[in-house]
Amino acid sequence: MPILTQLDQDFKEAMKARDAFRLDAVKMLRSALKYREIEKMKPLDEAEVIDVLAREVKKLKDALEQFRAGGRADLSEKTEREIALIEGYLPKALTEDEIKAIVGDKIMFAGEVTTKDFGRIMKEVAVETKGRADGATVSRLVKEALGG
Repeated sequence: MPILTQLDQDFKEAMKARDAFRLDAVKMLRSALKYREIEKMKPLDEAEVIDVLAREVKKLKDALEQFRAGGRADLSEKTEREIALIEGYLPKALTEDEIKAIVGDKIMFAGEVTTKDFGRIMKEVAVETKGRADGATVSRLVKEALGG
């Protein structure tokens, strides 16, 4: 089922159940998606929806660090719940071993590579792992594979 359809269903269910937390979180997601749609001036495809949701998770994780540093347990708990809810809509994240396998494949197909080929390999791996892996993790694994 497309993510947008699932969000609409969850929005209706949250309204019927009077689940304020879920309702607020889904409203936030629908709003972010609508802003992106307006920005692009066309409906979003599934990959773009995943991209927006991943960006929202990243924002919330940054906020979570700030809340923890500030000793705000109430806000950090709420933010953790929001992150878990959003991650439920995202495709299953790749493990480090799966990312390493993708990196290995890209390097093998590229032939002779050096650390100067980092950008090219990173770009190819990023396309394949988009929305399913953290960019920092992918970057680290590509550097390790290239011997950097």
